[in-house]
Amino acid sequence: MIDPHAPAPPGTPPPWAAPAPLPVRPGTGRFLVLACVFVCAACGLVYELELVALASYLIGDSVTQASVVLSVMVFAMGVGSLVAKRLRWRAAAGFGAVEAALALIGGCSAMALYAVFAWTGAWGGLWSTGPRCLLVAFSLAIGLLIGAEVPLLMELIQRIRRQDAGGAVADLFAADYVGALVGGLAFPFLLLPLLGQLTGTLLTGTVNVVAGGALVLGLFRRDLSRRARWTLLVANVTVLGVLASAAVHVDDFERAARHAVYGDDVRVALRTDVQEIVLTGGIHGRPLDLFLDGRLRVGGRDERRYHEALVHPAMNGPHARVLILGGGDGMAAREVLRHTGVDRVDVVELDAGLVRLARHDPALSTLNGHVYDDPHVHVVTADAFCWLRRAAPLAAYDVVIADLPDPGITASTKLYSEEFYGLARRALAPGGRLVAHAGPVQGRPRVFWTVAATIRAAGLATTPYRVLGHDPGFAAGPDRSAGESRAPHDWGFVLATEGPRAPRLRLSADGPRLRTLTERGLERDALEAPVTGLPASTLVDPRY
Repeated sequence: MIDPHAPAPPGTPPPWAAPAPLPVRPGTGRFLVLACVFVCAACGLVYELELVALASYLIGDSVTQASVVLSVMVFAMGVGSLVAKRLRWRAAAGFGAVEAALALIGGCSAMALYAVFAWTGAWGGLWSTGPRCLLVAFSLAIGLLIGAEVPLLMELIQRIRRQDAGGAVADLFAADYVGALVGGLAFPFLLLPLLGQLTGTLLTGTVNVVAGGALVLGLFRRDLSRRARWTLLVANVTVLGVLASAAVHVDDFERAARHAVYGDDVRVALRTDVQEIVLTGGIHGRPLDLFLDGRLRVGGRDERRYHEALVHPAMNGPHARVLILGGGDGMAAREVLRHTGVDRVDVVELDAGLVRLARHDPALSTLNGHVYDDPHVHVVTADAFCWLRRAAPLAAYDVVIADLPDPGITASTKLYSEEFYGLARRALAPGGRLVAHAGPVQGRPRVFWTVAATIRAAGLATTPYRVLGHDPGFAAGPDRSAGESRAPHDWGFVLATEGPRAPRLRLSADGPRLRTLTERGLERDALEAPVTGLPASTLVDPRY
């Protein structure tokens, strides 16, 4: 595809006969072309970031999704640049067509990806990778079109006034890189918080088609035939109509897609600064389910089984001061307060919106026993890792409970690292206990045993155990597109303490009467590692 050619001799005339007949002065024309480069670069980067963000939310593992999107898109940009050479003789018409297609594909990509995930993501079988395939297809198509922009814009700017190639490339790439900076900052700080992913991407497509159409139909209209002008005008108006119609119905679309994912029982859906929170059920006798970023975190049918198994083995011993890392739903704090002798419970939760919902939502606050109204409970809004770095040397907790998202979700990987457990160890009083949720044992055994190995590497003696629950048919781990697991649903935990001897799985003799957990069952649930020698996970070398 790369054509062999020799350098053009000095004085070789350009492929066009004369400078473009512009409606403005050449200097103004060059400025308008560079302004268009700036806008198109900003829009292109927004499309990239939108695909990465939405794929990380829908599919999981943001490192993998970012690598796929960026590598495919950069490859496609190179191919697009080569393909654009065949359009350089009709640069104005080609650029107008490229921008119209890019605005339509890029602007609708988020809705299309969300629709495929919502309505076909549970099909399984060959289609279990459908969202991933569509992600690659969009990355490829958008990359091809972005790659075609710069060669065509180079022809257009040379069409205004002949300039040496080095100077023209420098001007174009300066505008391109500055535009990419603006788009990269606008997405997380402006578009995402104010408009959301779907509306923000539709608005980006609108800006894209308006900028491209205005440049070609306004500045280079005399380079187009009458038929080409009308064709491009109709195409741009059609794209604007599609994007505007989608924007008008985006709220209805999002509600319908949410019901397709979570069922018809959605009662609360909100996006905080940290994550999307969805509550289903909780009224008319239906069990309440809490979803965080699409993953089931509290299942009303057996949340007691999870939280009793997480909390009560660690409460066997002194428990005047308790630290809960995560657990913003309040369920772990509820179980802690069932014990007498608890003087203080500190809850370190990153998402203040989740705490507000757990405090004020009638169904959720009833389920957690209105723990946030208890004077013993103190909430800190902070990242658990950063908070431990500041507070661990001054703390002396009898019990530390790590009620965190599953290991393997990229945002929580550092919360399952050797460094994190080292900080948690420093926060323990002499004889204190740490308990950590470590993900499913049967569904992801290597991840579970890696958590246990990491806690041991931090200098703690460990006792791993698990409890069985109902299979909810909904992904709780990092990969939402893997389909339903056929393995029995379980939760794995690791109880740890300082010293050479592993803690025994016992329940406090004077503890509350539990609904789902017995001491005999707890002893039966103790596990021995089937694989030894697994490496610990660290900040710079994550193993999940």
